[in-house]
Amino acid sequence: MDTADRTPANVSGGGRRRPRAGARSQTASMADVARLAGVSSQTVSRVSNGYAGVTEETRQQVLAAMKELGYRPNSAARALKRGEFRTIGVITFSLSTTGNVRTLEAIANSAAHEGYAVTLLPVAVPTQDEVRGAFSRLEELAVDAVIVIMEVHLLDAATIALPPHVQVVVVDSDAGDRYTVVDTDQAGGSRAAVRHLLDLGHATVWHLGGPDGSFAAQRRADAWRAALIEADRTPPPLVRGDWSAESGYRAGLVLADREDCTAVFAANDQMALGLLRALDERGRSVPEDVSVIGFDDIPEAGSFLPPLTTLHQDFAEVGRLCVENVLRKVRHQGAERGTTLVPTRLVVRESTAPPPSL
Repeated sequence: MDTADRTPANVSGGGRRRPRAGARSQTASMADVARLAGVSSQTVSRVSNGYAGVTEETRQQVLAAMKELGYRPNSAARALKRGEFRTIGVITFSLSTTGNVRTLEAIANSAAHEGYAVTLLPVAVPTQDEVRGAFSRLEELAVDAVIVIMEVHLLDAATIALPPHVQVVVVDSDAGDRYTVVDTDQAGGSRAAVRHLLDLGHATVWHLGGPDGSFAAQRRADAWRAALIEADRTPPPLVRGDWSAESGYRAGLVLADREDCTAVFAANDQMALGLLRALDERGRSVPEDVSVIGFDDIPEAGSFLPPLTTLHQDFAEVGRLCVENVLRKVRHQGAERGTTLVPTRLVVRESTAPPPSL
């Protein structure tokens, strides 16, 4: 037990001397809190920093004094003293996609569990200058490490290099030979989607892919094509969207007019949603006429009409591994370069079935 937490400070006439009236402001000091709480400044410091050795009764007494005086501990000064800020910076190039938003949420939750805050810095244009500027701004904001959510091809470009002195983990990139990367098993999930549809008896599987330049979209499209070739099926022409439901709807209007299209693997659930609408408008029933499978397993996927068969991404695990790896770097415990893949899981619902002829 802290022997100082029972020692009254500045006692006069048998009672505690309250701080002057003017101290009840943003200028209140640690000494003011100590006088009001009747403890030493050392005890106030221990409470502020979350150290042990202070009784619960004394801790509550100090916290009450802090509240009354409006005292706020100087977190920046504490951080400089400890040599850490307990903050992780996150750079992301898009907040418009479900994958990025859910990954960010998972990172924030995992960081909070470890006692770290998250500072977000969106970057509009993924260029070398923007990346360099983002790191400079994060350093000014005092972060211990950075997680980069990089859904587009960038780190594999010769013109892009992250600062060597910054502890970095990258999400969703093709740069595992240069950085520590955490990603969903895009290829494994896509192969599972194709196998599921072929096993139902479909002659081939059409693919509604994501935007050109997206790492995830390329991985999913490459695996779709490879899985069909391995099964001795001819891959149909790739139909491309931009991750949005509207692009899925536009692509669906084209696919709905093709009688030979009985199965579609959409690269994400939003495009699958637009596809379902287009097929319905054109009189193509799902799954009786066309089977549809998505990727992500967003919370609403089970409420689509019909409920969507899809590949479940474990965003929570991706976020946990990102934080775990970047903190290993911060603590000098080592985090190897290379890519860690988080498995997907096929969730079969009511949007897939055997083709009409079976």
